[in-house]
Amino acid sequence: MRARLLWIDQARTVALVGMVAFHTVFDFASFGLLPADLSRSPFWWSLARVVAFSFILIAGISLFLAHGAGLRPRPFLRRLAVLAAAAAAVSAVTYLAVPGAFVYFGILHSIALSSVIGLAFLRAPALVTLAAGLGAMALPRYLSGGVFDHPALVWTGLATQYPPSMDYVPTFPWLGPFLLGLALAQGTRGWRLWRGASAAPSALARALAWPGRHSLGVYLLHQPILFGLAALLARLT
Repeated sequence: MRARLLWIDQARTVALVGMVAFHTVFDFASFGLLPADLSRSPFWWSLARVVAFSFILIAGISLFLAHGAGLRPRPFLRRLAVLAAAAAAVSAVTYLAVPGAFVYFGILHSIALSSVIGLAFLRAPALVTLAAGLGAMALPRYLSGGVFDHPALVWTGLATQYPPSMDYVPTFPWLGPFLLGLALAQGTRGWRLWRGASAAPSALARALAWPGRHSLGVYLLHQPILFGLAALLARLT
């Protein structure tokens, strides 16, 4: 395993820890095992957004690491198909479980669309990508309007109102962190951080990277496990 991939996987692992911590609080609060408004407190509200920002930033970095030297269509399309299928599965399952707040455009949807948009910036100068990322983050402040309130446009993030959702990560402003990650990788491509290591990684380093290497599986499985655990504890107490 190359050092850069190990580092990226370890970063994903850290983000996964934050994600599981937040969803544990959210699920346990939903079943009355913790104060009902705990997950909406400033700390947990901020943690949820830091975790989402981290995952999307890392996805932008990963796009450049995988395709910065030249787009490889087959691996890109294969990963895009997996992301799209996983996003559709999350939408379907949450619609069946919580139809009034199902995930119609969550973080997987956002990363999949951002990956496609990111291809337009793959060969751009880092400063251009950086400017586009900052612009994407600022866009909702200046362009939001009622014209985007139609249900077909909720994915933009530019509406003045939108249906409730358990996980809403619209294109704007969340395309921004993706492009910032892409710009970071573009601007630091000569750093040793992205190069292979001369020494084999330790067992501990590999163990810390393992969850990050399987981040999609962890993402898809952790909520059913936490939800089931919370439901069981609520029934027993």
